[in-house]
Amino acid sequence: MHSPSVSQDHSDSVRTGLTAETIRQAFLENLTCGIGRPAAIATKHDLYLALALTVRDRLFQRSSTSVAGWVGTRARTVSYLSAEFLLGPHLANNLLNLGITEAATEAMHSLGYDINEILAQEVEPGLGNGGLGRLAACYMDSLASIEVPALGYGIRYEFGIFDQVIRDGWQCELTDKWLKDGNPWEIARPEISFIVKFGGHTELVSDGEGSMHVRWNSGTEVMGVAYDTPIAGFQVGTCNTLRLWKAEAVESFDFAAFNQSDYYRAVEAKMASETITKVLYPNDAALRGKELRLKQQFFFTSCSLQDMFRILIQQGGTPSIFHEKWTVQLNDTHPAVAVAELMRLLVDVYSLGWEEAWAVTTKSIAYTNHTLLPEALEKWTVDLFGSLLPRHLEIVYEINRRFLEEVRAAFPGDDAKLARLSLIDESGQRYVRMANLACVGSHTINGVAELHSELLKQTVLKDFADLWPEKFCNVTNGVTLRRFVAVSNPGLTNLISDNIGGNGWLKHPARLRDLEKFAYDPEFQQKFLEVKLANKRRLAARILQRTGISVVPDSMFDVLVKRIHEYKRQHLKVLHVLSLFMRLRRDPSIDMPARTFIFGGKAAPGYTMAKLIIKLITATGDLVNTHPAVRDRLKVVFYNDFNVKNAHFIYPAADLSEQISTAGKEASGTGNMKFSLNGALTVGTLDGANVEIREEVGAENFFLFGLTAEEVENVKAQGYKPYDYYLGNTYLREVMDFIAGGGLSSGDKELFRPIVDNLLHHDPYLLLADYQSYINAQDRVSALWVDRAAWAQQAILNTARMGKFSSDRSIRDYCDRIWKVKPGQPA
Repeated sequence: MHSPSVSQDHSDSVRTGLTAETIRQAFLENLTCGIGRPAAIATKHDLYLALALTVRDRLFQRSSTSVAGWVGTRARTVSYLSAEFLLGPHLANNLLNLGITEAATEAMHSLGYDINEILAQEVEPGLGNGGLGRLAACYMDSLASIEVPALGYGIRYEFGIFDQVIRDGWQCELTDKWLKDGNPWEIARPEISFIVKFGGHTELVSDGEGSMHVRWNSGTEVMGVAYDTPIAGFQVGTCNTLRLWKAEAVESFDFAAFNQSDYYRAVEAKMASETITKVLYPNDAALRGKELRLKQQFFFTSCSLQDMFRILIQQGGTPSIFHEKWTVQLNDTHPAVAVAELMRLLVDVYSLGWEEAWAVTTKSIAYTNHTLLPEALEKWTVDLFGSLLPRHLEIVYEINRRFLEEVRAAFPGDDAKLARLSLIDESGQRYVRMANLACVGSHTINGVAELHSELLKQTVLKDFADLWPEKFCNVTNGVTLRRFVAVSNPGLTNLISDNIGGNGWLKHPARLRDLEKFAYDPEFQQKFLEVKLANKRRLAARILQRTGISVVPDSMFDVLVKRIHEYKRQHLKVLHVLSLFMRLRRDPSIDMPARTFIFGGKAAPGYTMAKLIIKLITATGDLVNTHPAVRDRLKVVFYNDFNVKNAHFIYPAADLSEQISTAGKEASGTGNMKFSLNGALTVGTLDGANVEIREEVGAENFFLFGLTAEEVENVKAQGYKPYDYYLGNTYLREVMDFIAGGGLSSGDKELFRPIVDNLLHHDPYLLLADYQSYINAQDRVSALWVDRAAWAQQAILNTARMGKFSSDRSIRDYCDRIWKVKPGQPA
């Protein structure tokens, strides 16, 4: 459905106008009146704030119009619940979506300011970490762009996960104080606040009319306060809202305690309450960390559901039709407690009967699974869950009792299946299984790539697929072309638009196919390579500034940037780098194309092996970057603090995209899509969305290697012995012995022993089994690289054939297959 378009009556308004002159006037007013700075003494950050406020006015004008339109039609609204929203910088993206990039550039230029310097001042919001949060951000962009009424719900973290710095080759974590200078994009909504309970006990009470109800007498209470950020669609009037919750004390100051000189107790409740939204992903190695994570998940889920009821009732609805107003999407298991909380609200607060409440719940909620790793499926000990959420544990028990009756009827006598499907793991210490709760309480369960969705049904969720095959579907992930091409790669954007008749492909990504015919045009190939080289020079300058390492832009930029994890196999890439180094050390005269290896990604603070892999990468760089046999033909860079802002420079500059996870382990991946859209070729396994990318771009334009997911399982079933691969491959043995012998650690044989021993004797992710296939694929990469026309042709075809992987397509799939919501038709 359509939201009302922006009225043309606002075109000349200083608050909402879109011309260069109205933007200039609004900017000056915000500079002097909004932040109280005369232009003569304004800092670059002041200029950024003034321009951000200028743009925000235009966003909220659209937001108000959108909300008014949807209220009038009682449109069904998507509620997207996610513990992360990795938004990236707002300003450039909002200028693009509003269609005022050129007008704002002109306005700033007329005042003597460089808009690029202003854009550079923005601090990235610390609201997410990796692919899960970035996907949520892409989906919010697409929901608005295809005009679907939506509210994103999450947590307003005071501090992000951490800022990553590299000291002596090791990752060190610094506090991500992203809010220290304020956030001009959000508006606090203190009038939208809700009480969230923890602990205490439950009791049966009479309602005075002969019925008994459960009352939850909480031990502690906190207040959740809404903070709203507008999310504009691309070249449409629609502007949705991202609503994040901040935890505050119900009473922030105990005046009686203060008067008794007990100053700590006077503010104790405030400090304890605000801890809940203090930091993204607190370390949960200890019990207190686990408790805080569960508190975070319930806090934002409860606030969000209470807000949905507020909106429903405000619009004249009743709790029994909650599912008609809202479709609630769980982005992984973090908000899975929503199943129990929605039941509590319907039964305990709004007095629906259990059967009616369960029908409403299961018609409202859908669940996206993002992992094939059993250990990543969240579960909480019954003791912890019950101590924090005693009423919810009772509800989980009742859901489970009724559910297991259904299982017994479907699979009589199969006690093993009953135990696996149960919401309570009773194989040892008792746990509440959150993925099982999400599956039981959802009408639809989706994976995020075709392979992932099939493997879900064969592995971690097989029992649920056997019981309810109709619940399962696939929605392959996507990324927004607006941010990851138009904003981050303006050179490529202009080249595409100039040759295929404008920028309509940013709204209709299938039009990228019109670029195919230019893949064989030598003149266009040269222009394409020139754009790529300009992006590489831009990145090379940043690498020199950040690391002190000088890299050659004409070399192949071979890039592996993603969260550091053993299954993502950054250490396999290191084995390749060292293999090339060994070749050069044996014969410095050999003909080898120059490569710059660019690594990036954060390791979880408590993940010792991942942090050691970072040290392995930096130690390899220390050796390779200065060795006389290499002579600039190999360079290794670890680009610290990889995030969206840094990704804007890295994706457009990449020549080769490394997507080398063990087949069957990556759910989808979205970095693979961003690289290919920007004209990088991929070397990868048949894992996650790599399978579909290869199908789209053509097998001949993708460097495939490694075991398939089925072959991985077969190798393991037959008794995988990585040491046999080590013994049977001279070059692999040479590299492993070099590391083990202290070649990267000044003779210290102990430093990297955990990695060496793990690979030789366990190798859970089959690096050694895939090593030679990977080396062979990399040799094919080198052979193609020297034929610049052939490389350009394949790179152009990658860009041209990636339209399927737009997040707009993903959201249309969600609307059709899961939410049953009809998008508006873009103008």
